[in-house]
Amino acid sequence: MRGRSDECALLDEVIVAARSGESRSLVLRGEPGIGKSALLDYVASRAGGCRVARAAGVESEMELPMAAVQQLLGPALLERAESLPPPQRDALRRSFGLIDGPVPDLFLVGMAVLGAIADLAHERPLICLIDDAQWLDAVSTRVLSFVARRLEAESVGMMFATRGDAVDLEGLPVRVVQRLDDRDAAELLDSVLVAPIDELVRDQIISESRGNPLALLELPRGMTPPELAGGFGLPAPMSLSGRIEVVFERQVSSLREETRRLLQLAAADPTGEPLLVWQAAEQLGIEARAATPAVEAGLIEVGTRLRFRHPLIRSVAYRLGSLEERQDAHHALAVATDPELDPDRRAWHRGQAVQGADEEVASDLENSADRARARGGIAAAAAFLARAVALTPDPATRARRAVAAAEAMVSSGSPSEALDLLSVGEQSPLDEGLRAQADLVRAFAAFSVNRGSDALRLLLAAAKRLEPLDAARARETYLDAMRAALYAGRFSGDGVLRVAEAARSAPSASDPRLPTDLLLDGLVLAQTEGYASGAPLLQRALGAFADEDASPEQVLKYGDAACFAAAILWDERWEQISHRMVKLTRDAGAASALPLALTVACGWRITRGELTEASALLHEIEAVAGATGTEPPALAASAVIAWRGEEMTANDQLRLMRHDAAARGEGLILTHIDWMSAVLFNGLGRYSEALEAASAAYEQRGEMWSPRWMHELIEAAVRSGDTSLATSVLEGLSELVAAVGTDIARGLEARCRALLSDDTDAERLYLDAIECLDRTPARVEFARAHLLYGEWLRRRQRRVEAREHLRIAHRLLAGMGVLAFAERARIELHATGEKVRPHTPEHRDDLTAQERQIAELAAQRLTNQEIGAQLFLSHRTVEWHLRNVFMKLGIASRKQLKGALDRAGLAVGLRGP
Repeated sequence: MRGRSDECALLDEVIVAARSGESRSLVLRGEPGIGKSALLDYVASRAGGCRVARAAGVESEMELPMAAVQQLLGPALLERAESLPPPQRDALRRSFGLIDGPVPDLFLVGMAVLGAIADLAHERPLICLIDDAQWLDAVSTRVLSFVARRLEAESVGMMFATRGDAVDLEGLPVRVVQRLDDRDAAELLDSVLVAPIDELVRDQIISESRGNPLALLELPRGMTPPELAGGFGLPAPMSLSGRIEVVFERQVSSLREETRRLLQLAAADPTGEPLLVWQAAEQLGIEARAATPAVEAGLIEVGTRLRFRHPLIRSVAYRLGSLEERQDAHHALAVATDPELDPDRRAWHRGQAVQGADEEVASDLENSADRARARGGIAAAAAFLARAVALTPDPATRARRAVAAAEAMVSSGSPSEALDLLSVGEQSPLDEGLRAQADLVRAFAAFSVNRGSDALRLLLAAAKRLEPLDAARARETYLDAMRAALYAGRFSGDGVLRVAEAARSAPSASDPRLPTDLLLDGLVLAQTEGYASGAPLLQRALGAFADEDASPEQVLKYGDAACFAAAILWDERWEQISHRMVKLTRDAGAASALPLALTVACGWRITRGELTEASALLHEIEAVAGATGTEPPALAASAVIAWRGEEMTANDQLRLMRHDAAARGEGLILTHIDWMSAVLFNGLGRYSEALEAASAAYEQRGEMWSPRWMHELIEAAVRSGDTSLATSVLEGLSELVAAVGTDIARGLEARCRALLSDDTDAERLYLDAIECLDRTPARVEFARAHLLYGEWLRRRQRRVEAREHLRIAHRLLAGMGVLAFAERARIELHATGEKVRPHTPEHRDDLTAQERQIAELAAQRLTNQEIGAQLFLSHRTVEWHLRNVFMKLGIASRKQLKGALDRAGLAVGLRGP
């Protein structure tokens, strides 16, 4: 621990926090040999009174899903899982292959592990130490990082040690373990020297070790007495890790052959199970006592688990010797592994034990891939399939497996490896179906890399190839292409039009009543013949999606596109579809899909003027994104910011969102931000800036957002004096309104016509707009109609009548939190002679955003477990937050919550149906 006082103090804080009922997470990051493992050992030695759970990543085990979670928590995890909600419990059991069922959502698995850890920590503070996290299997990494991000009040300390930058650990506190300074390095070196050393050699060791503790400890061990005494024959300079590996290589090479072979065998086994190693060694004719020299040399430790002193020793031990020896080791381990209890590990060893083609082993690996996929281990499935491809003798079967492996690689986040596998598969003849599947995989790989036009081109190619083979799948692929083009927006060029033209020539739907077919045909017509032509079909599609009998799979996959169409058409079925999307994603525990579902639901809440409710959904979006380590969608956040009208905050945040969207190639969000900027500036009465923003958005008419927001452009243009532009845009708006025919559409058209009309028609049109919009849930637009009419009346010196409408506008807009427009109404009221104080957000309580969410859900009689599942928290953390809520509101039980929230002015019932 020389030179580690700061790190030790930080680790002590984690232990103290866990003992006092708080949770802390920490990532120790540093180069090999820098002392990360020693720091974890320090924590274990100081954690008296705590339960200590340990796991270590092993490079050869990275393909086995949930291996590290099982290593960390063992049987205790499944024992505690019995008390969890059934969806979480079943997802966890499926992830371990204990029961059959659909592929478990990883975030349900994460919630199960979080709940089990919370219960374990309730009995006794829990310290989780995860070493070599860079080598954890992909599923364990995601699950454990998810848990670490959601820990709050569970008496848990969770520490990871890793090299480099681990993407899945982003968002966790990081401590970079630095090299020792020269003084500490010299003291450490002197502490392990057993004989005098030449000063020049001593200085060189300190210099070459560059403050790396492992190098300081190991370099002298690998030097001969003459080298230590006089420096004769010092090795040529090489990288630090190379120098350390050479030292370890010397130590391992100096052992007897049977000991070296035993180390190689142990290095090939990631479980660290001594009995398994001894059984495999017996297959090779090696006795267990061969381990004694390695133990005496300090290379391994043998207890309940067989552990290497350092991962580099494992790496060196595995590589030393011939390829044939490594294959023999894997074969022995395969023979020793129980085919019933651990078929996948046995298949993996068998796959490594053969070099040439072997269909039996390849088939075994393919079966393991299927089991891994069923447990949610997509990365593991990809690894099994990739090895199966290398061992498959039949070209056609190899091609099929290569495409399947590539598909799994894309799903697991490895697009480059997927493209390599596709190249292997394409060396064999592919039938048209397999070729189309390969095109789809290549398209999704391209989309995951750069969101660029390559994905769109490949999706179109795949759809075209599928037309004669599977017309239904071809149409679904065209809809995928349409969604990709819509989200890419300006970055796809004329992508939406190209997709529409290609899809228009595709075979017709076998059942034109299906929601997805209606949606595709409606979008195609809207793009090729105009919105008015596509509107009737899109309305039928919305009816099909809103129907309770609609396929849940289609609603989950394409509900966002349906809500997109509803927004364009001002159709109230947006509410039904978005609510069903949220319910389905919650019921399925599909956390990765939840931010998008909440985003479309948030859009409807804003349309209703329910900004408080929209903000609650936005907090949930951020909570889910934080739990999953992803970026929250910007559509909802930008809309809430703009409608609130707080200029300084809005400008900064919209600018940042614009930069991020451009970097990700999301043209749809860029255009949406332009429209939201127009809303912001119209509210602030800065019409020239609103016109500039709205005009920039209107130029991207190929992105299909234009109809939804044309009234913003018309208002900005009229108030800026550009009536010719406003008149031109109104013509397009009127064409669509005639086809749509909803009250919202007619009300907005009447309001826009009033802005452009003379006094004779304007008053009638304003009153028509108010009447139409009053029949709709679009309360913001209804309030704005009163505002515009009140402004019109005031300018005609009809002050008494103006006050009536301006009061309505101010009361509604201020109550909704649409502050900039409310301020416009206040200023107009002041001009009529009526004084109204500026509206400022009320300080209604001192609850945090998360406490408010939890309080609202508890008031709706959700249990702690139900609240935790919805907000990705453990039920113990929910209980802790509720205690704080009770204290702040001055109440003692849940029965008093609703009344306390009502008194504080907080709405209850925000979640909708």
